[in-house]
Amino acid sequence: MNYQPDRSKYPAKKADGTLDIDLTSGKYLKLWHGPNHPGITGNMSVELTVCGDEVVEGKVHVGYLHRGFEKLMERRSFIQCFPIVCRICVPEPDFNEYCYAAAIEELSGVVVPERAHWIRTMILEMGRINSYLMYLGGQAGALGQGVIGQWTTYVRDLMLDRFEELTGARIYHMFILPGGVRDDLPEGFKDRLEATLKEVDAVLKDVHDVMFKNAVFKRRTIGVGYIDPAWVDEYGITGPNARAAGVAKDVRKDQPYLVYDQLDFEPVVDHGSDIYTRADVRRRDVAMSVDLLRQILAKMPNEGPVMAKLPNVLHWQIPRGETYIRGECSRGEYGFYLVTDGSRFPRRVNVRGPSYTHAMTLLERMIVNTNISDVAALMVSLHTYPPEIER
Repeated sequence: MNYQPDRSKYPAKKADGTLDIDLTSGKYLKLWHGPNHPGITGNMSVELTVCGDEVVEGKVHVGYLHRGFEKLMERRSFIQCFPIVCRICVPEPDFNEYCYAAAIEELSGVVVPERAHWIRTMILEMGRINSYLMYLGGQAGALGQGVIGQWTTYVRDLMLDRFEELTGARIYHMFILPGGVRDDLPEGFKDRLEATLKEVDAVLKDVHDVMFKNAVFKRRTIGVGYIDPAWVDEYGITGPNARAAGVAKDVRKDQPYLVYDQLDFEPVVDHGSDIYTRADVRRRDVAMSVDLLRQILAKMPNEGPVMAKLPNVLHWQIPRGETYIRGECSRGEYGFYLVTDGSRFPRRVNVRGPSYTHAMTLLERMIVNTNISDVAALMVSLHTYPPEIER
């Protein structure tokens, strides 16, 4: 079927560029999608204007969290900020810990031990897998495949067991600190992590067979939610959203950090640029992270310090300066801009999370002419976390 809707039914633009929508005409209707919690899109909502069952305009509304992380950090010492930064992204908190710690280390001149670099990289890849597993369950659930979320939650819980064993916590780990990591690996940890990776491998195969080979899932996602590759630079699109559009953006490869230059991998790139392709790129990213973890476990030094010698962190004064630290999280490029003035507190912290551009300007452009039934799947396919926006 090749259905071509009559675009003459959609509103013309006024002289100021806004759409000419007259709600009193009965032709258009306002609907609100969200906010909902928990969920991949979480505490955000989209104000939809529909004509029949097609969206003619969508406006993203945030502000339901009111967290203000960046301002809070200006009133706390450098070490007191760590319980704050991990909450900027709940499903993948460790990346905030790394970026903030690396920024402090660069400005203060702290040299991190080699073994700590390997452990940090291991933690970030474990967190990446957790984030993707949550996404895959959410993407399938948005289209009625609830069993996928049960499978991915199961193996995600196994990975959280490893985090709890390593850090003492399941969600907010606060394990990556300035100078290195809080402790070494527990005895037998590598073997237990490998056992968890085998479980992830098995579930990934089932997800591929049940989700990606499903005729309904294909019909609902292939060709839907297309991102034009020309938009990548225009909207600052990064991560899987860019790689699914054929643009190979991955900070781990473009500007290697930690020990990624010692690992053998190539970013997953595809060209479909629709909901299906973005989901498949992330599924393949999970498999790549599993392989990276196995490389890390094989190459990591068996002994050595994991924490550099630091001054009294309660009275730590970082020299005046500024820096920007970036890396590749599960949603794309993630960065921390840190300014210090020689005092015990950060002068300014700015977090650049990919969720801001993906969930705001990009979604508002993509959602036009979308069918109401596809809105949830489209939102989830961009893989955004609202706390990154309300920071």
